[in-house]
Amino acid sequence: MKLNIIKCSIQCVIIQSKFEEISIPVPWGHLKGKWFGTKNVRPILGLHGWQDNAGTYDTLAPLLPNHLGFLSIDLPGHGHSSWLPLGISYHSIDYVSLLLRVMDYFQWGKISMICHSMSSINGFVFSALFPEKVDMMVGLDVLKPLARTSEILIDNYKRSMKSIILHENRIKSSEPPCYDWDELVERLYNGTNKSVEREACKFLLERAVRPSKNNPQKYYFARDSRLKISYFYSFDEDVLLKMARNINCPYMFIKALPSPYFEPRQHFDKTLEIMKQNPHFEFYEVEGSHHVHLNDPNKISPMINTFIHKWRPS
Repeated sequence: MKLNIIKCSIQCVIIQSKFEEISIPVPWGHLKGKWFGTKNVRPILGLHGWQDNAGTYDTLAPLLPNHLGFLSIDLPGHGHSSWLPLGISYHSIDYVSLLLRVMDYFQWGKISMICHSMSSINGFVFSALFPEKVDMMVGLDVLKPLARTSEILIDNYKRSMKSIILHENRIKSSEPPCYDWDELVERLYNGTNKSVEREACKFLLERAVRPSKNNPQKYYFARDSRLKISYFYSFDEDVLLKMARNINCPYMFIKALPSPYFEPRQHFDKTLEIMKQNPHFEFYEVEGSHHVHLNDPNKISPMINTFIHKWRPS
C-alpha cells in the first residue's frame, strides 16, 4: 500500500489508496506511474490531459472492475516523469509513439486505454494508425484533434517558436513562483476554468508540486513550463475523417455537458457520425465539467465497467 502525504501550512492532506509506483525507462529518463490492482494480467492504461498527471484517475480507478489492473502514467514533463531535454519541444504525435514504447517495455501485443482530453485526442490518433493493436479505447470529453484554421495554426507555431528560448532561460535561471496550499488549490481551480472542483484538486496537486528550496512552507508547480507551448496536431479535416474511418476497434466516447467542444461544433459532429459507423462504437453524454471523471466518477464508471466487461472479460 502506498501512502501519499502532502504537508501544508494549514493542514495535512492524506490520500491513501492501494497502488504501486512504477518506473518505465525511456531514452530521456523515465516515465512514472501508479499501478492499481492486479499485475497478473495486462492492465488498462490511463492517460491524462494537458498539464494534468496520473492523479487524474485516483477517484475512478477504485471503481473499475478488479479482474484487471489500472496503470495511470505521468506523460513526459508531467507529474513525476522526466522532462524532455532542453532544446527539444513537446509535440502531440510524440505521445502516440510513446504508447509503442510502453507496449514494447511490457511486451504487450494489445493495448486497452482510458484517455482524457489531450490523451483522448492521442488515443484517437493511435487507434486510427494502429487499430489492430487496440482491444478497447475509452475517450473522455475530447473526441479528436481539434480543427484549426490555417491562420490559427501559423500564429500558434510562430508564438511557440518565439517563446521556447524564453522558457528555457527561465528554467535554467530560477525556481518557479511558490505558493501555500490554499493558493495552490485556487490557482489550479481557476487555471482549469473551475473544471476541477476544489475538493478534487488534491489528487492532481499530489504529483504536480514540490516543496520550495527557498521557502519550505511553500510549493511550486513542478511540471515542465514548456508544456504551455506544446506543438499540437495540424491535420486538415480530410485527414481527420479518414482517421475516423480507420478506427474499427471497440471504442467508447463520453462527452461531458456543458463542457465546451473546443472547436466549431460541426467538426465534432462530422467525425462523430463516421465513428458511429463502427459497430463497436458507443457514445454517451453525461452532466459535468471537463474533469467529470475526477470530480464525480460515479457518473461514468457504470458505463465504462459494462464496456470493460464486454471487451476485457474476466
